Amino acid sequence: MIIKKGDYVTRISHDNDTVFIVMNIENDIAYLKGVDVRLYADSPLDDLIKVEKEEDREDYTYRVQDKILLDRSEYFYLPGKVLHFDGDVDYLNRCLDFYKKTGVYAIGKNIKESELPKVINKYLSEFKPDIVIITGHDAYYKKKNDKNDSANYQNSLNFIKSVQKARIYEKSHDKLVIIAGACQSNYEELIKAGANYASSPKRVNIHALDPAIIAVTVALTERNKDIDLIDLLERTKYGHDGMGGIMGQGVMYVGYPR
Repeated sequence: MIIKKGDYVTRISHDNDTVFIVMNIENDIAYLKGVDVRLYADSPLDDLIKVEKEEDREDYTYRVQDKILLDRSEYFYLPGKVLHFDGDVDYLNRCLDFYKKTGVYAIGKNIKESELPKVINKYLSEFKPDIVIITGHDAYYKKKNDKNDSANYQNSLNFIKSVQKARIYEKSHDKLVIIAGACQSNYEELIKAGANYASSPKRVNIHALDPAIIAVTVALTERNKDIDLIDLLERTKYGHDGMGGIMGQGVMYVGYPR
């Protein structure tokens, strides 16, 4: 079987559990990117099986819309505004499509994880969001054997610095909801830095849409109405293994008459 750039593949050594796209091939090593999971990997060509691309068939819109019923006949609604920073343009565009489907206004910025701490305050001041997402790619280097050290992660330290900058901009967790992290990120340090929600408690991979699912739920929940944290986390792909956070309230204003 000939594997080439642009093919969709799975890894035999990982029980074919994740579909990747081949980004590049050098010296019989394929460099891969997860189709649905925020994950980079590399693999020998002989460990790969070519597969047909399958669209993610799960309708993620229901995960936020099934329990947020808006009475359009009587009231009008002003959902929270989202500012989404993403180190990966493909995942960013996928999230922006999701926001559009759910009726949430969102601004997306494709900014490299290492550059974000330098510019995040500029964009916060310009767009004044209710919710900010700080995500992209990350990885925990298990061989270093200390999950508490943020230096043992690909981008957790960059995410932490960005969260800290955002929390200096707005100290209140209620006035600015911060959702931070990617696959295998240092969850505890992100929460300590000031995030409302973060990945990844069990250092697992997360779905490309997981941060957006949380953002949309918060954006479409009324201000001063408590969010069921456990229910919210269960709407994400891997539940509380992949995402965690603190209890809080929604950010949507409701008005009358329509």
